[in-house]
Amino acid sequence: MNTVGLASDHAGYALKQHVKEYLDAKGIAYHDYGTYSEASCDYPDFAHALARGIETGECETGIAICGSGQGISMTLNKHQSIRAALCWIPEIAHLARQHNDANVLAMPGRFISEEEADAIMDEFLATPFEGGRHIARVAKIPVH
Repeated sequence: MNTVGLASDHAGYALKQHVKEYLDAKGIAYHDYGTYSEASCDYPDFAHALARGIETGECETGIAICGSGQGISMTLNKHQSIRAALCWIPEIAHLARQHNDANVLAMPGRFISEEEADAIMDEFLATPFEGGRHIARVAKIPVH
């Protein structure tokens, strides 16, 4: 697996630190696009940085975290090549990869435990895109 890009705001910072430990334990390289503390900040600044990292090929996929997961995923999805999926259980992560070819996992930092995050990441990182009938659907997502 290539490099995973990471992004969070202050509400997702603690879980992002755990994500780094998880990736380190699995030997997966990552690039942290911020934030770098729990000081109040704006999630779009870091979501856009992560999206640009994927767009330029600096990383292949991403993990993004804010309090609810909503704002950071909304911002990421403004980028035409990003398919961020807000996942709070492993089954959603599985389907987001399998059917939607999601390339960013967004998680709600204030609503899931580290153990739940681990299970969600396990599923997201291990599930391939199924292709087939889903290819045409995914191709219709970008606005041209």
